[in-house]
Order: sequence, then structure tokens, then C-alpha cells
Amino acid sequence: MTTAPATAPVLDLSADVVTLTAALCDIESVSTNEQTLCDAIEAALAPLAHLELTRVNNSLVARTTLGRSERVVLAGHIDTVPLTSAPPNLPTELRGDELWGRGTVDMKGGVAVQLKVAAAVTEPSRDLTFVFYEGEEIDSEFNGLRLIQEQRPDLLEADFAVLLEPTAAQVEGGCKGTLRAHVTVRGVAAHSARPWNGRNAIHDAGEVIDRLTAYQPRTVTVDGLEYREALNATAIRGGIAGNVIPDECVVTVNYRYAPDLSEAEAAAHVEDLFAGFEVDVVDNAGGARPGLDLPAARAFVDALGVEVVAKEGWTDVARFSELGIAAVNFGPGDPNLAHHDDERCPVAQMTEAEAALMRWLA
Repeated sequence: MTTAPATAPVLDLSADVVTLTAALCDIESVSTNEQTLCDAIEAALAPLAHLELTRVNNSLVARTTLGRSERVVLAGHIDTVPLTSAPPNLPTELRGDELWGRGTVDMKGGVAVQLKVAAAVTEPSRDLTFVFYEGEEIDSEFNGLRLIQEQRPDLLEADFAVLLEPTAAQVEGGCKGTLRAHVTVRGVAAHSARPWNGRNAIHDAGEVIDRLTAYQPRTVTVDGLEYREALNATAIRGGIAGNVIPDECVVTVNYRYAPDLSEAEAAAHVEDLFAGFEVDVVDNAGGARPGLDLPAARAFVDALGVEVVAKEGWTDVARFSELGIAAVNFGPGDPNLAHHDDERCPVAQMTEAEAALMRWLA
């Protein structure tokens, strides 16, 4: 018996934004499994004569070329974190005024808004670049925006960018940097029955913990927005057996720093704080200033008429910052529910985000 091939999913861009969000979510696209969804997005956009499409792996760039004096990027990742198993959080389910399911918050509601704008706004006030990219939820080597930046940086040239990450439909400017470091404490191994013959690295790591406990993080105003820094232990490792005094203990710390610091300055700050210990910075991604003083950003904020706050996490607006492009976060969904088993988004935020971008661009 021959099994008929599965029918490729079809996205209807004439559907309302909530229905389109549900359709996007129901095409499972856990990181590294984005091909089917990218195919569906490409097929939906291909008939639109005002857009030029470029595929880079399982990321898609769609651009208008109308000769406008300004170009804006609307970007969103199409992958999600893994699904839950019991109970599964797909397919989506509309419960009252909320859409439940994996991806409704992070960030297929935002992707649906991108698609609605791409289909409806054929004569935008600014030239538009839509970026639908893979691999945001996992290691940077898989990040589709990074791959486009490396392989086709010309596709990302713009005056301003909006990343449609969940912000509860308010504007979040810039983002904080994030640094991860291993702080290593050295001891001397010995039999636990005769601890005086060694030095316990775990005990000595108490000094690292004490410095973290006493640490007072900064609150910094950058371009009119207030960023609250944070420095915390996120893991601790030490010991090889129940009867051995450990000769090594490693405390992993995470520093979320305001965008007034460079990556080098953030690393130097952590190294100074833990002077006397070995400090190995294993990951460091700089933040992004909001650039709200720039005309394109100001026009965006004025057109939307919504609250503007600082982005307290790290997002890919930092990649646009590296390119010299001011960028903000703006999209439907409560970021506090991203990655939760009960991920859900108010339908009003999807329609509000769509309407706001239409006001700005149409």
C-alpha cells in the first residue's frame, strides 16, 4: 500500500490576523525544523507583484523597491522552542479572547502581523524589507538573521528596523547586552576524612557568592529609557566524589548590562568584580541603544502613540545596531509568557499591532 504524500500547508493572507497566527503556529517549526513553514510563507508571498523574494537557507527576505526616500525592516523569527508533551500545546486553541499554543507569543503573532502588512500595503510610505528568519531560539551559529548579515548584508540595508518580538503591543527600545562567564575557584584535593590535608574549593567559592550577594546593579538611562542591570549566579559545579575534598568549583554568572557599555567594558567589569579568581568569559553579546532621537525612530513612536519602555532582555535588535541601524521591539504577546507551557496571546494585541503598523506605513 502506497501512502499519499502529505499536502503542503497553505497560508491564507486574506484571513484575519488571529486566524493567520493560528495557522502559522499549527505548522510546527521548532528550531532546525523551519523548512515547511518557510516554504509556506514563500508560497504565500510569491504571487505579490510588489515584493521581491530572496531565500537564504530557511529564511526569507521580501522587499519593495519603490524608490522611497527611506527603508524600514520588519523582522521576525519563525522558529519556536520545543513543544510540551503532556498536554501538547499545539494545535492552537481560541479560548475566549486569547489564542493559546506554542508560538502565539514568541513570536508567530508578530510574524502574522508582518504577513498582513506585506500583503495589504502595496504602496507603503517607505520602502519595506520583511525578514522571516530561522534559528533564533538556539545557538547563534543557526541564527538566520546572522546568516543573512554574513551572506547578503545588502538585503538588510535600511534606515530603521522593527523586530516584532512580543512586547504586549508597546514599544521596547534597544536591548541590554548579555554576558556569561565561568568563575573558577581552585583548591587542593584530599580525603574527606582528613580535610586538613587539602583546601575545599566549594567552601572557598563562598567568597564568589558573597560578592554577588553584595553587588548593587546599576540603573542606567540611555536615550531617555531606563535599563536595570542584573548580575546573578546561574549555575555552580564542583566535586568528583562523596569522599573527596573538591579541588575545583566553577560558578557560572550572567551579566545583563545596559547598552551604554561595550562588550569589552562589560567583560572588564566582571573580571574586576571577581579579581583574585579565574574568570573565563564564554559568551558576550552586546546590547543596542534605542536611538529614539533619530528621525525614523521618532516618526515610528509618534505614529503608533503607544508607551515606550526599555527592553530588559537581549534581542536581535543588537544585530541591527551592529549594522548602524536603529531598531526597536514591537509586537503582540506578553514577553513574560514566552516559552511557557501555557503560552497565550490576547487577540486584541494582535489586531492592535496590525492596526498600528498599518497607520504608520499605509
